Amino acid sequence: MAYWLLRSEPDAYSWDDLVRDGGTEWNGVRNYTARNFLKDMQPGDRALFYHSNTEKAAVGVMEITRAWQPDGDDGKWASVAVKPVEKLAKPVPLPDIKAEPRLKELEMLRQSRLSVTPVRDAEWQVLLAMGQG
Repeated sequence: MAYWLLRSEPDAYSWDDLVRDGGTEWNGVRNYTARNFLKDMQPGDRALFYHSNTEKAAVGVMEITRAWQPDGDDGKWASVAVKPVEKLAKPVPLPDIKAEPRLKELEMLRQSRLSVTPVRDAEWQVLLAMGQG
């Protein structure tokens, strides 16, 4: 199983929207590196749902339910299907993520403009523990 972090602006699509819908197509990603990460995802992988822009915090855990498929008519982009697993007991805000030494190599921090990034196993455990607080 692999772990990921997927970012969305909560005013465009939030954790509550995902829970209400019971799942969604994670599409609209228009960055080649992020697209390649989407193509690496497999059913059963887990991802943190991160509210970007206003809240800037990880808020829930999702499961990848379908591997990538083409997103758009040209076949150049990719999307995956996701469903909610659980809301974190407390949001994990960006300042806390940045302050945690065990997360200093987190791809989200190293490539801050990407909406899709991998999370290493040890980082995943730290982030989940921070969200259970």
